[in-house]
Amino acid sequence: MKKDNWIIKAFLMTFFIALIFNSVSNVITNKCNNILILIIVNIFFIFIGIIFDIIGTAVLTANESTFHSMSSRKIKGSKEGVYLIKNSSRIASICNDVIGDICGIVSGSVSAIIGIYISNKLNISVIITTLVISSIVSSLTVGGKAIGKKIAIKNSDKIIFLVAKFMNKFKIKIG
Repeated sequence: MKKDNWIIKAFLMTFFIALIFNSVSNVITNKCNNILILIIVNIFFIFIGIIFDIIGTAVLTANESTFHSMSSRKIKGSKEGVYLIKNSSRIASICNDVIGDICGIVSGSVSAIIGIYISNKLNISVIITTLVISSIVSSLTVGGKAIGKKIAIKNSDKIIFLVAKFMNKFKIKIG
């Protein structure tokens, strides 16, 4: 019986990606007194979460035979596309669960900092401000992912081919 170390790999991957994302957001939020930059950082993390959710959904619905056909014609990125689809459950888990969840947590932390910053500047309740900001961020995240899922399902082969070409161009290997 083959031993699967996926749980350990997912744990370590999550730990290090979260460490990097949180470090970046902490450096920016601690050094920044500009609300606009904080909002841009938050939108960036929301956007990254949505993009990876799109990729995770697309890989589950893409058609493997399309990429085998491309591979037989020696189209760059087709082998990476086949690999992505053959490992779709693992790739979807990385994209949706690992990166998507980390982005959600980081954007939540940044939204709390934005709420505190706004409440201090305007001298209003921290609780109300952070609730409103967190609700806006949650709505943008969930709404963006809902729209993204629809796009991913309709355009799965195109999306996976873009990811596969990117992987091929930058020599990115997974697994």
